[in-house]
Amino acid sequence: MGLKFRHEMKHVISPMDRLVLKQRLDVVAQPDPHARGGNYHIRSLYFDNIYDKALAEKINGTARREKFRIRYYNGDTGFIHLEKKSKIVNLSSKQSTLITATEAQHIIDNDLDWMMESGNPLVEELYTKMRGQGIKPKTITDYIRDPYIFAPGNVRVTIDYNIRTGIRCGDFLNNDCVTVPVCENIIILEVKWDEYLPDIIRDIVQLKDRRTCSFSKYAACRLYG
Repeated sequence: MGLKFRHEMKHVISPMDRLVLKQRLDVVAQPDPHARGGNYHIRSLYFDNIYDKALAEKINGTARREKFRIRYYNGDTGFIHLEKKSKIVNLSSKQSTLITATEAQHIIDNDLDWMMESGNPLVEELYTKMRGQGIKPKTITDYIRDPYIFAPGNVRVTIDYNIRTGIRCGDFLNNDCVTVPVCENIIILEVKWDEYLPDIIRDIVQLKDRRTCSFSKYAACRLYG
């Protein structure tokens, strides 16, 4: 079965834009049911190779690219996701599977032999690329997300802010690890949809003097290594 790609657009917005958007979205969209008090915390660990292939492809705007990451929400290491995100221009697709905290730590520690016996295709693909392409954990990204959903068009609108990064990848599972802010006051609006974007959402996310961009939290966090 082939990957299902979705449309995606991003805007860099201001703190005032965020307040305006939330007021509008609260009227027409539903908050993500996983949000607590309207938002949740995301921590991701991104992978790259020794040549920073994923970073270079993002900066250069390569049309077809992919990247792996491990992610968990609200500090809950009981539900950790291994994800592979693929992009073709402005279309994106995500494959995801659950792994345990022990498995995540083994990956971080480059203890990989178990992966080929996991029976999980995504884990096995990551193993192949860690061994064959030399990709490895590269940087931690932390941020807060305001998530909304709108059923027609299967629309998802997210607002990400308070972007921070961890200094050492080995601290990924430590909720008390030291993180530092990057891109202070930068807020990212992201809109994803399937076949069509309903006019009501298109109108809501149109902000004066804001244009689509390709901002990458991963690239921003790589300022620290």
